[in-house]
Amino acid sequence: MVLEDIRRIGVVGAGLMGHGIAQIFASAGYAVDLYDVNPATLEAAPNRITENFSPFIELGLATSEDLARCLSRVNLCHTLAEVCGGTQVIIEAILEDLALKRATFVEIERYAAAQTLLTSNTSAISITQISEVLSGKGRFMGTHFWNPPQVIPNVEVTKGRYTEDGAFDMVYALMQKVGKVPVRVLKDVPGFLGNRLQHAMWREAISLCENGIASAEDIDKVVKYGFGLRMPFIGPLETADLAGLKLTEDIHQYLFPYLENAQTVSPLVSKLVAEGATGVKSGKGFYEWPPERVKHLIQKRDTVLLSILRYVLGSTGSEPK
Repeated sequence: MVLEDIRRIGVVGAGLMGHGIAQIFASAGYAVDLYDVNPATLEAAPNRITENFSPFIELGLATSEDLARCLSRVNLCHTLAEVCGGTQVIIEAILEDLALKRATFVEIERYAAAQTLLTSNTSAISITQISEVLSGKGRFMGTHFWNPPQVIPNVEVTKGRYTEDGAFDMVYALMQKVGKVPVRVLKDVPGFLGNRLQHAMWREAISLCENGIASAEDIDKVVKYGFGLRMPFIGPLETADLAGLKLTEDIHQYLFPYLENAQTVSPLVSKLVAEGATGVKSGKGFYEWPPERVKHLIQKRDTVLLSILRYVLGSTGSEPK
């Protein structure tokens, strides 16, 4: 199979990530078969895709005609067999549960053609562990999209122990073709790249809050209005080079002994969870989350991100050189 042979994409899971992943490929001209075990979630997908288009249309990045074409290419499937029938690539986007993912892929393998490429949107579960139940381990890999997938360009394409190079390169090229900015994760490590970096920062941020160094609001401000502002343009290793590695070495020698290095969950997080303050879904976490605040934040997030990306990536949608 060559890249041009890929014409139809299957997406298993239409919830938080799946409907956005379907939108990406349908917007790029691919036919998409979308399935969810929950009929209500599946039937809600077209409306959610329509809502996703709002900031694109407002910023002039898409039109109502683009939305109509996208929706016309998304086929809602009510069985797993149906979504596997004529697809060349199947992307799983279900709950983060190893046993559930394994069982789902065993069933997918029953229906999918032998050459169909299989990928998981898992953000942390071992690609190798998921693939161990499959007969065709070589065609399986990770494709971790970031939420919201229709906005965030990056996709972590992760090679498991058994992933064949040809399949890996094919999926990487497919992500480039639909306008994403993929990265190659060459070793199957917990958390891949992004979540290792992200959660290392979260651990330090939670520790600062827990120890009364600053409020949650001020910790978030120093990221949003401090070093975080340059992140769309320059990464941590570029920043280290610009600062100078001798300076970086000197700072690390002084600072590292003081940084949080806990190997267990923060007691503050466990306390909040035990109290039912689990974040947006419960209406309270580190912050109070009334529904109107959640809606406003998500709308603002997507609009601002798209505005930044329009500048950073330019009109071509490719990674700046």
